[in-house]
Amino acid sequence: MFSSLAVYTLLALQVCTISAFPAYQSLAGLTREELDAVTSSTPFVAPPPPPGPLADDSSKLVYDSAHPYQALRPGDQRGPCPALNTLASHGYIPRTGIATPAQIVTAVQEGLNLENSFARFLTYSTFLVNGNPLTNLMSIGDKTSATGPNPPKPATVSGLDTHNNCEGDTSMTREDAFFGDNHSFNEDRFQNFINFSNKYGAGKYNYTVAAQLRKFLIQDSIQNNPQFTLVSPRLFTAFAESVFPANFFIDGRDKSGQLSLTNARSFFQNMMFPPNFYRRDGAVSTTGQDIVINLNANFKPGFNAKGVNTFTVDPTSATLAQPCVRYVNFVNNNIKELYPNPTGTLKQALTINLQYLYEATVAAGDNCTQVFPYGH
Repeated sequence: MFSSLAVYTLLALQVCTISAFPAYQSLAGLTREELDAVTSSTPFVAPPPPPGPLADDSSKLVYDSAHPYQALRPGDQRGPCPALNTLASHGYIPRTGIATPAQIVTAVQEGLNLENSFARFLTYSTFLVNGNPLTNLMSIGDKTSATGPNPPKPATVSGLDTHNNCEGDTSMTREDAFFGDNHSFNEDRFQNFINFSNKYGAGKYNYTVAAQLRKFLIQDSIQNNPQFTLVSPRLFTAFAESVFPANFFIDGRDKSGQLSLTNARSFFQNMMFPPNFYRRDGAVSTTGQDIVINLNANFKPGFNAKGVNTFTVDPTSATLAQPCVRYVNFVNNNIKELYPNPTGTLKQALTINLQYLYEATVAAGDNCTQVFPYGH
């Protein structure tokens, strides 16, 4: 298994059609004083420290009377992550699909038993690019005014549906963005999931199936998506999502490591726990990831440069074996592009959340040098 920071970046959690929200007025062209006024007029919610590990991470019933399934209501947000969609449908995070980072960390631990430093890293790396640091809220689906007034552009605060931050090409059950809908469940994609489970898993999904399906999905996008790209950070989530179903969608009382296709559909399509579902026994991150990587060891991050079947390696992207390159590039490039010159409470919020992100990397065991894009 490769370095733990790379592991913990992997699962930036990965859906249902949702209504469009009105376009936001551009802030381009405003003076620095006017931009500062936008920031200062937004009520500031200081980011609280993330929750710690569960006191008891044993298996337990999670589809219980306190967390019944409820169907979506108009305006509720769901997105490309079947885990978060399911947790919202059962009230582990707000059923609106608008949540704070702390609520998400708590929910993925309580509902699925994700390991704490893993949960923190994936949550804060996702929040920093897709959430609203001023209000401490993020949509698990599309952009919405429910996360509060936006920071100044080029920040997007556009939710998990945003292409190529966490969501991206080669999803197991969602189409590549080029084809129009990158977040809704797609039956044709799920049929690949079924076919590979039948071929390599005797009708069940496991790590062997995960590796073979990942290989197929990459080649399928290279051959059919003229705008295909698979570079960091999406590179990490694409490989991680392969083992996520086998690690978290199997009932905790079942020790076989084999996910039934019925239970898989319950999460991926229906966004609900199977009846009487128990979370796994013991917290975990990306067990089985090494099997997927080994089968795809020759793949390097890159993109189709001139249409289909023109895959070109991108030497600027972190590889799966470069967790610290991934961390430094994420902070100095991704975050700085969204927030080039923050001031006041916006700078304060970003600095706090970046600290939480780095603390998760330390807890994960990686010795990356901390970077400070806005000074110490």
